[in-house]
Amino acid sequence: MYILGINAFQADAAAALLGDGELLVAVAEERFTRQRHEAGFPTRAVRHCLEAAGIGPGDLDHVAIARDPQADRHKRILFGLTRRGVFAKTLLDQLASAARVRDGRVELARALGVAPDALRATFHQVEHPKAHLASAFFVSGFDAAALCSLDGCGDLVSTMWGRGEGNRILVEGEVEFPHSLGLLFTAVSQWLGFSGFGEESKVMELAPHGEPKLLDRFLDELLHLEDGGRFRLGLEYFDHATTGLAMTWDEGRPNWGRVFGDALVRLLGAPREPGTELTCYHEDVAASLQRALELGIGHVLAHLQRTTGETRLCLAGSVALNAVANGKIPTLTRFTEVFVPPAAADDGTALGAACWVWHQLLGNPRRFVMERAATGPSYSSAQVAEAVEAYRARLGGMVVEQIPDVPRLVARLARELAAGRVCGWFQGRLEFGPQALGQRTLVADPRRREMKDVLNARLAHREPFRPFALSILAEAAGDYFTLDHPSPFQHLVFPIRPEHRAKLEAVSHVDGTGRLQTVEERVLPKYHALLAAFARETGVPMVLATSFDEDAPLVCTPREALDCFVRTDMDVLVLEDWYIARC
Repeated sequence: MYILGINAFQADAAAALLGDGELLVAVAEERFTRQRHEAGFPTRAVRHCLEAAGIGPGDLDHVAIARDPQADRHKRILFGLTRRGVFAKTLLDQLASAARVRDGRVELARALGVAPDALRATFHQVEHPKAHLASAFFVSGFDAAALCSLDGCGDLVSTMWGRGEGNRILVEGEVEFPHSLGLLFTAVSQWLGFSGFGEESKVMELAPHGEPKLLDRFLDELLHLEDGGRFRLGLEYFDHATTGLAMTWDEGRPNWGRVFGDALVRLLGAPREPGTELTCYHEDVAASLQRALELGIGHVLAHLQRTTGETRLCLAGSVALNAVANGKIPTLTRFTEVFVPPAAADDGTALGAACWVWHQLLGNPRRFVMERAATGPSYSSAQVAEAVEAYRARLGGMVVEQIPDVPRLVARLARELAAGRVCGWFQGRLEFGPQALGQRTLVADPRRREMKDVLNARLAHREPFRPFALSILAEAAGDYFTLDHPSPFQHLVFPIRPEHRAKLEAVSHVDGTGRLQTVEERVLPKYHALLAAFARETGVPMVLATSFDEDAPLVCTPREALDCFVRTDMDVLVLEDWYIARC
């Protein structure tokens, strides 16, 4: 049985395909269009799912769309009316988008170039936050767990929590729009001058440079914590609560209008213009915002832990991309294990919607555990060789060698890394989610203080306050970090042990923490071999790891990898078993 999951007409359009409950393919549309957070309908992603599985449109049994605008519709419209028309624009935008989602058969048929009646599949609409919950729990490997979706807004719900056991999810509570931890963070991020979609992560990275001196102001005015794990915003400070949330979710990069209101300007002062100097005050605002978010998350999750009694937590939604907050969950609550899927944002709802249908609606048992993010396109040896030959003229004067022996290949690359060279690592299937996790990764020596500046000058072009992540041998993580907790998808930030901070300057945040990916040999054998080779070369069982791209989504194809290599100042490219280096 084939179930296609789709996230459409909102940010991070994506598709995922289950075959008899196993995840066969999952990929975001941005990987093909080369536009970050691509919205609209995931036409190319859907086509790739079917092509990779070797099936046609008529082979689909079910199609699950991660939107259900009818969910609790009457209750929400009544709530909107009681807020004196607050939702007029938001509801109009939602209904316009919903009309396209509701007729999913027509949209899918158009994407696949067939008539609608060629699709025999049954179509389902899965409420957005439920798709988030399913994307985390059903692939976590936990028999039972507490579940929480922390988001901006989806189907007019910002936060949903409950419990999962076996193949069932029970929803126990929710917080509705306009009250939203995600929109709180977005509003202040916009005030700080980070107004592009998805730029909230920059504020998380700026926060350690400041002190939470304005925390009392945030908790007195902006965020009010209530009984039962609930919260509400001080709505007078937010435009989305008075004029509605202006959203653009058509093809291309998504966007929404200004979220903060004039009252926030009176509270915090004049907003920073993008690209202008960041002052100590801006850093303190970021630190206060981050701490307020952590307290809000801790408030919701502490209630969830008390009511469920579970010590395992599955977390998804856009707020679950805040790796700093995620790393503090074991100290803020009594949860001892936290699972955040690789695609925790809206792209992951494509997988979640499909899982919801397979388990929750059809009652099938669980059999798939998501241990790796490598679920996207891959390329044969012949395709890689063809790409190398196509670029041969542009590789003149470089070393171009095929090294099928893995130990020799990784030993050679480890020596180059130890010498301070920046290397592109392209292997197997493309990652699902925002992080580079050993498939399309730029790697470098984490010990070198200058490496951040080198990478920013040559490739990353990031703000200087932003740190880089790392990949570490799973068996060594406890030796270097004060919390020994698996972090396979780089969604957790933990303190680096004090005795190691001085020798890990390229990956140590200003507060002595690091965002890590733990790499198991069983899961990623070739990447594990590289880290082990670097450990033998240097005594350090990790590498600096960042996205293989240049101001674009992760490279997808061998040609994109080669183009990025020749266009930038990268030193070495390992393209499957091809070793390409500037002399």
